[in-house]
Amino acid sequence: MDTSKKTILILCTGNSCRSQMAEGFLRSYQPAHVISSAGTNPEKEVNPIAVKVMSEVGIDIGKHQPEHVDNYVSESFDYVITVCDNARETCPHFSGKVKRRLHIGFEDPADARGNEGQKLSVYRKIRDQISEKFKNINL
Repeated sequence: MDTSKKTILILCTGNSCRSQMAEGFLRSYQPAHVISSAGTNPEKEVNPIAVKVMSEVGIDIGKHQPEHVDNYVSESFDYVITVCDNARETCPHFSGKVKRRLHIGFEDPADARGNEGQKLSVYRKIRDQISEKFKNINL
């Protein structure tokens, strides 16, 4: 068994933007690890603007589906990483073993207002922040 392979769960509220982008980046940066994402109150689909801005950097999250964190509470993880304050505050108890919990918070791009160009600008800013934080994370 490969002991360098880590299991990582990324959590946010809707599992439609930030956690999906973080999952996409982390999978590209750490392909040997098993990476999943979930939400405490998942949306029905991944946010289409998040899909668009991720495709701009060559990462396809268009086939991802939001999942509920309850699907994972009995599993064990090396890391559970929350990417929004609400998920950190409402993170459930895991019956499986969690070695480390991390919080790396980002503002919610879904709160962006304005025309399409203005919204895209906000999503790109958050995407780039997520990319930078997860590129340099030491797991």
